[in-house]
Amino acid sequence: MSSTPAAPADAADRRAVKPVICYPNDTLPAPDLALYSQAREGAAKTGEVLVTPRDAACFEVPAGHFFRITSVEGPQVGDLNLWNKNDLSERFYSGKTRALHGTHITTGERMWTSFPHLRPMATIVADTLGWYGIDEFGGSVHDVIGTRCDPYTGNLLAGSQYHHCCHSNLTRALADHLGISPAEAEPHVHDVLNVFMCTGFTRDTGQYFMKASPVRPGDYLEFFAEIDLLGSLSACPGGDCSAEHSSDTAACYPLLVEVFAPGEGALGDWRSPPRNGYDRSHGRS
Repeated sequence: MSSTPAAPADAADRRAVKPVICYPNDTLPAPDLALYSQAREGAAKTGEVLVTPRDAACFEVPAGHFFRITSVEGPQVGDLNLWNKNDLSERFYSGKTRALHGTHITTGERMWTSFPHLRPMATIVADTLGWYGIDEFGGSVHDVIGTRCDPYTGNLLAGSQYHHCCHSNLTRALADHLGISPAEAEPHVHDVLNVFMCTGFTRDTGQYFMKASPVRPGDYLEFFAEIDLLGSLSACPGGDCSAEHSSDTAACYPLLVEVFAPGEGALGDWRSPPRNGYDRSHGRS
């Protein structure tokens, strides 16, 4: 194995080059948070789903409605998948959301859909953990950098056969909701929004880390549905992810999902955002 190559004479100058933001987002279509807030004031609760520990559940949210994820009973993180309810090929795109907004998202930022659609699917309208910011380790909450705990990585690293990780939880929940087999459902499961999870990258090795979530019972993250949504939320088997993220011993708690409908006319002439305007020719006539 070769040793680390010697640094060039101008190494310090190269490292000192200032970074450039890849995707300046000042031209992104801005959500009308004032309108959403006004509509939310008179919204009525239409349903709820309680996600049990180390399991997942699906829920549906019509376009123009709100949904809230709340920590109940104890500190708990959740892995969230979202799809266009009417077309599962359009789903949450964590990588592009990360590129547009950053590693963690909060109030006023959006979850974006996959190619070729690339449009807002949900806007965060309230975040009781918005005070956390970025800590001294580079950690923050609600990340779009972790992929979800899964049985394949567990098997790769430890030879395990663990079935209640978030990937498997989401797979079972989607299969049950759609009335299909887990094998049919699994390809639709995708990288998640890690709700309430506190994560970052280590400064020395650049590795993904987690730490105890600051979430406590009563904390919530609330969204406005920009399109008709099918959601699936897993109550991670790591609990608050202070030590493990696939565990039968970590303290785990339920997560509550509630859906709210605004009053008639509360959104004025609001409409779901159109699909991306790229012509999809890819340089061919």
